[in-house]
Amino acid sequence: MTGIHPNNQPPELANYNVYASDPALRRAVRRAGAQWREAELIRQGAEYGAQATLRLAEDADQYPPELHTHSPSGERIDFVKFHPAWHEIMKIARHNGLTNLPYTDKRPSAWVAYGASVYMHIQIEAGTSCPTTMTKASIAVLQRNPALFDSIWPKLADTVHDPRDMALAGKRSMTVGMGMTEKQGGSDLRTNETRAAPAGSGPWGEEFLINGHKWFFSAPMCDAHLVLARTPERGLSCFYVPRWRPDGGKNPIHIQRLKDKVGNRSNASSEVEFHDAWGVLVGEQGRGIPTLVEMATHTRLDIALASAGLMRRAFAQALHHARNRYAFGKALADQPLMREVLGDMALESEAAMLLAMDLAARFGSTDALDMAWQRLLTPVAKFWNTRRSVALAAEAMEVFGGNGYVETGPMGRLYREAPVNSIWEGSGNVMCLDVLRAVARSPEDVQRVLGHLLDVAADEPVLRLQIEQLRARLLQPAPDVERDARRLTQKLALCAQAGLMLQHADPAAAAAFIGSRFDPDWGTVFGVGAGATDSAALLRDAWDAAAMGAH
Repeated sequence: MTGIHPNNQPPELANYNVYASDPALRRAVRRAGAQWREAELIRQGAEYGAQATLRLAEDADQYPPELHTHSPSGERIDFVKFHPAWHEIMKIARHNGLTNLPYTDKRPSAWVAYGASVYMHIQIEAGTSCPTTMTKASIAVLQRNPALFDSIWPKLADTVHDPRDMALAGKRSMTVGMGMTEKQGGSDLRTNETRAAPAGSGPWGEEFLINGHKWFFSAPMCDAHLVLARTPERGLSCFYVPRWRPDGGKNPIHIQRLKDKVGNRSNASSEVEFHDAWGVLVGEQGRGIPTLVEMATHTRLDIALASAGLMRRAFAQALHHARNRYAFGKALADQPLMREVLGDMALESEAAMLLAMDLAARFGSTDALDMAWQRLLTPVAKFWNTRRSVALAAEAMEVFGGNGYVETGPMGRLYREAPVNSIWEGSGNVMCLDVLRAVARSPEDVQRVLGHLLDVAADEPVLRLQIEQLRARLLQPAPDVERDARRLTQKLALCAQAGLMLQHADPAAAAAFIGSRFDPDWGTVFGVGAGATDSAALLRDAWDAAAMGAH
């Protein structure tokens, strides 16, 4: 990863093992009891870091999907054509367990094994994570209709990507998307106007014909979507709406356009209209929002993992560049101020990974503390990791100088990708308000989580003080507590990360994190606050150079 190269231009970061080069990730996998998956994760790490995979990811982003609404003869087809590279990356994602691993393997540690794969996959190509994470997240919800679930489970469980656009009966595997938001309401789902009229019953239960629209419908080429619509009697309900009806005809879901997004270019996000689209009820009538919120809880975990993965990729790119670019007689990474910046980025990246991977581990548990941690920390992790990934991507781009701001380099795509995670599945304000709602519903969850953190921080007076102050503010909220929701959520995120760093990181790294993040002068500028910490040691622990392979 080091050495002077022709024209002082660093080589591409390629042909390395994404898993083996990440000591903190490997420790997280082993700590959670997922050693049984490690050989496979090492294989995946080599696959993700291979130059051939990196080229596929670039092509999928460079050649975005195309919408074809009609056939040459004028028939409505609503077909989205993807570059072949997209389907190759989807094959990798499906084979690596991103659509189903926690449900096909019943070991609780499968959630951590899954989390490691998500964390690595996002570092290479982010768009394919949309249909894969929604497919995985739909499994728990679809089980609310046992007859439907039993019929489609083999196609959900399969690990081979099947890109064919045809009736589900003839396909090997399937993907599932989600249709919730509408133009008039966005996050305020209570304003949804899409209607579902009863149309009898069938082998999968109550059938409906759906009419209306969805402002964001991702990803439209999924084999089915879980859709929120109003029934005449009970209101907002959840429906399984396939792309092709069980009788083999195309369901009348008309794609109006594909969204021209800032990032996430490889993935198709669309606006659609339903014209008597056939669907079947999932869950109880009138319980559509809670049903789909359960699905969103799982996707929010994946977003926290994904944002941590983007941070890791941005940091790895910055460190690689700084170790191979020379100025003023030595490598950038050996310049004192640059070393401080990189060391601070290493802290941020590790803390984000610990927050997300620890949360994934708790998804596989029914322990009271783990359940409380899930309920309270899922929106926290989603809020905080997505925020910090944007800041870290910008800092990493700056490390590259002018080379970071050109599209032929690696940073443009990372920088454009980072913000979508803070918006998708609930914006920052929605997450912070969800935290307040979780506190109001279950104060005992706050006591469990913060009590645990106080035990962890027994010998850290700075952290103990922060936790005590946070507990008082959460359990005795001010009348206008909503105005303070972001501050409280940030504080909870930092306390949780500090506790995890104390438990699982190098003691010097944990001390640096606590000393900087709770310093009154700490802000969002990297390189401010690490103080007397040995940044060179932080960087050595953050990257296993032996796993670099060709570089």
